[in-house]
Amino acid sequence: MSLHMVWARTALARRQLTTTTVLRRSNIRWIASAPPNSPSLLQRTKTAAKYTGLFCLSSVVGLALVGAGILVHDVFTYNEQHLDGVPVNPLALDPERGGPKNLPIASVLVDDEEDERSKEISKKPRLVVVGGGWGAMGVLEKLSPGDYHVTVVATDTFNTFTPLLPSAAVGTVSIRSLIEPIRKILARLHGHFVQGKAVDIVMSERLLEVETITATGAKANLYIPYDKIVIAVGSSSATHGVPGLENCFQLKTIGDAQSIRHRILHNFERASLPTTTPEERKRLLSFVICGGGPTGVETAAEIYDFCQEDIVNYYPKICRKEVSIHLIQSREHILNTYSEDISKFAEAKFKRDQVNIITSSRVAGVTPTHVLYTKKNEKGETEQHSIPTNFVLWSTGIAMNPFTRRVTDLLPNQVHKKAIEVDAHLRVNGAPAGEVYAIGDCATIETSLLRHFLELVEEADQDRNGKIEFAEWEVMVKKIKQRIPMAEDHLAEVKQLFELYDSNADNALQLNELLQLLVDVGNRITSLPATAQVASQQGKYLGKKLRAIARTDREQSGGEADDDSHTKFRSLADEKIAQPFKYFHLGSLAYIGNAAVFDFGKYSFMGGLAAMYAWRSIYWNEQVSARTRALLMIDWIIRGIWGRDLSIV
Repeated sequence: MSLHMVWARTALARRQLTTTTVLRRSNIRWIASAPPNSPSLLQRTKTAAKYTGLFCLSSVVGLALVGAGILVHDVFTYNEQHLDGVPVNPLALDPERGGPKNLPIASVLVDDEEDERSKEISKKPRLVVVGGGWGAMGVLEKLSPGDYHVTVVATDTFNTFTPLLPSAAVGTVSIRSLIEPIRKILARLHGHFVQGKAVDIVMSERLLEVETITATGAKANLYIPYDKIVIAVGSSSATHGVPGLENCFQLKTIGDAQSIRHRILHNFERASLPTTTPEERKRLLSFVICGGGPTGVETAAEIYDFCQEDIVNYYPKICRKEVSIHLIQSREHILNTYSEDISKFAEAKFKRDQVNIITSSRVAGVTPTHVLYTKKNEKGETEQHSIPTNFVLWSTGIAMNPFTRRVTDLLPNQVHKKAIEVDAHLRVNGAPAGEVYAIGDCATIETSLLRHFLELVEEADQDRNGKIEFAEWEVMVKKIKQRIPMAEDHLAEVKQLFELYDSNADNALQLNELLQLLVDVGNRITSLPATAQVASQQGKYLGKKLRAIARTDREQSGGEADDDSHTKFRSLADEKIAQPFKYFHLGSLAYIGNAAVFDFGKYSFMGGLAAMYAWRSIYWNEQVSARTRALLMIDWIIRGIWGRDLSIV
């Protein structure tokens, strides 16, 4: 072998060794640079399976614990308790008769002596609350247990959350989610409930006449005695003399909402039949709402939502196509008590939704198949129009119910045509002082200053010269604000008012000048609206005041209670216990179909889904119990996932 070949082989071997060394070093560097604990696919799969198993196991354990908790609850709440020898006063089973009509007087109730606590409360002053609405619940909420022997008289055994009745009318929420039994609300006060209708009152003997239904179904009247009585019976719908209102629905009670829901669903079922003519289908699917206030607007919005979200999915498409919703309003705008911006926003929303808004129109009559209304044309001439329909909702104003009218007929100075007139302390004008109160839709706070004219002059005219100087006028203004707090805003410019009506510029108001001033100020004062917010605030105010009167009475009597405690109780003047009622407007709101509007006086808020959820949150918070809050939340979830219930029961 030559020397040249040996050198060639040696060079080749060196190159191979160098390549091998470089590869080994590269592998070492790659291994060194890799993450020390980089998981493999198998390891990641094991970790995911581990946490999935833990989640499933914890869910099973959680459900098991919930089930065990329910079982334990049932074990401890279910018992076979037998009640033997329950004490009942003989007078509760066979009441004495008396009063102008010689009726049974329920001076002792069946459960007045069933335990020691009941016996103790039966000696307390008797407080009777007539009605089960917002005002009545406000009173009960603020009373303390043991202050009174409380009795609630109402036709329904439950309280209804009325603002959501339009939602219940189309099945957005369940009827059960809007009602709370009055007996459960009364349990905290150890109170009593009598299902019946108040028909008369004997103020001289402090007796309330109640019409009840006996075990045989017959009507029977009885008297319920009281020391103090709160009238909170609400109102009925105003007819405005329109004929044919028996063909309309109203929306004030649970029964009204159920009837409306049945009619709407029946209309769609009949419209789906192949034998229904096109003209009849259009009439069946025409919905007319008379009244552009919150109730009418929200009902129209709920019907529209129902058609968009449920009818279009489960009924023939032609049913949704033929639906027409008409809203008739006598004023120029709907929601006319709200700000102008809100009215325009709601009208624009309804226009996009093809809801027919008919403003500046008056309903002339309602037949079983048509709604007649009048409207002035461009020439100022009144024209009559007709809408074929099989559904009409009447929601236009309020009127007295029969018991409210009976109370006003008994008192000569009750001149208001729609409600019982009360003073600033919510006492019924003309009734025995401190015994009869009225709140809510059935009452209106007096706004006339004229009836206090002589008293105001007597208190302010200190020099008895028959004229009111400016210093005396300032004293009079303070007295007016005490009597009628709603006049405060109209008496802000004290000096300017004085100078305006001092026509002869003698720095004094003659009696005729003062009289005209008081008349004009009284005419500018507006009555409080008939809303749930007003009724609730009045009820809470009155409940606090009655609680304060009870506390003051106990302090004056040294904490001792006897059978005559209510006599001293009535002698306590309301003015010495509490300030006059003053309403604080917290804002108005309305639902307009996947959107809502809020009117806070100087500020307004309008929007879509965000506003709608704010609207829901406010009403959810206003529920009277945790039970109804839970049910309401469940209803909204069910509606969002599975839609509304379309069954007719």
